Amino acid sequence: MERKAVVCLAGTLDTKGAEYAYVKDCLLAAGVDVHVIDCGVLGEPGFTPDVDAVQVAERAGIRLEDFQSGVEGAGGRVLAVTKMSEGLQQVLEELVSQDRIDAVVGLGGTGGTDLLSGAFKNLGLGFPKLIVSTMASNNTRPYVGHSDLHMANAVTDIAGLNSISKQVLGNAANGVAGMAMGRARIRAQAEASKPLIAVSMFGVTTPGVMRVRSRLEAEGFEVVTFHAVGEGAGMEHLIDQGAIDGLIDYTLPEVLNHWNHGIFDPGCERMEAAIRSGIPQVVVPGAMECFNFGAVDTIPAEFNTPERNVLVHNPNITSLLATPEELVKLGEYLAEHVNQAPGPKAVGLPLGGLDNYFKEGSQWHGVDVTPLFDAVRRTLDPGIELIEMESNINDAEFADAIFDLFMKQWAAREQPAAAVG
Repeated sequence: MERKAVVCLAGTLDTKGAEYAYVKDCLLAAGVDVHVIDCGVLGEPGFTPDVDAVQVAERAGIRLEDFQSGVEGAGGRVLAVTKMSEGLQQVLEELVSQDRIDAVVGLGGTGGTDLLSGAFKNLGLGFPKLIVSTMASNNTRPYVGHSDLHMANAVTDIAGLNSISKQVLGNAANGVAGMAMGRARIRAQAEASKPLIAVSMFGVTTPGVMRVRSRLEAEGFEVVTFHAVGEGAGMEHLIDQGAIDGLIDYTLPEVLNHWNHGIFDPGCERMEAAIRSGIPQVVVPGAMECFNFGAVDTIPAEFNTPERNVLVHNPNITSLLATPEELVKLGEYLAEHVNQAPGPKAVGLPLGGLDNYFKEGSQWHGVDVTPLFDAVRRTLDPGIELIEMESNINDAEFADAIFDLFMKQWAAREQPAAAVG
């Protein structure tokens, strides 16, 4: 007999017992079963959980009584949150691996959100996870990272039930119940999907990327594009997670943004995940010559120089040009990373322009980026296919050539992801 969908309700039942009890009742009324995990360290839970806080603490190798004094600071509350998060993650991973739960939900202020998010965001892409948090209207990147964790704004503090909190918590309960009940169907759809190819894109490389995308889709692939405004970190994460089957890294301004602390800094080194994963890839230095800041008056003085040839992309975004020395480093960086990748790989160079900034009439038309091209030619291993065309990156003939080049790498892969190509 097929079991009912199960939602795991995790959090601090000592300080938020009434709120968790209300959410549990809402979940049961929505037609799902509930599995409750207590992570509270300050006192007794408001009701009996299925997994108590002592068990969670034991998973993290700590004794619960060491934290029940409520001491603040690095050795007290901070350590308790960190360790209980580690223990919760272990409990949740076991439940998911045993297929005993279909979604997880929790409630938190600042400390509770830290505790829950540390465990939830590591459960893997596609597993439903939701936190109702007082931090959801603020910067959520520290909690969400590159995961698909959902955060709902608590509106008020999570401290008591009233006409506002009941609506917020009730809607969250109904939402996660729906996610749990639909999980099997969504998972089946995902498993039946076509191979997924990632393509990096910037506004000034969009025409070329869209041409490549249409060719890939016509060939039977699914395509996910990543806006190279820092989202490249998310792409790297998904490659590491095994969610991406192939890569056309068409757009690389995040490299120089990372080096020069631009606003599109991904916070990590780009092009690393393909080395770790070995997926088929084609690399193009699209927009690699630039990095970005906000409006002109936000550019640090050290970069607001004639050499940088500041280009106003729009009123809130400026693009700055790499120096000749940086162009050499960029070309070497690209080639060295491709050299290290163990999977099928190739490189394409659009000698007529790395993006639309090089189009006739544009501010950077005629800018010499030969040092980048020369560095690629000099550094790339001779056994790696390199194509060069006197085209702009957005010209149809170049995009078509990159598609053809990727199909060669796809055909050379060791283990086909599906019956495409």
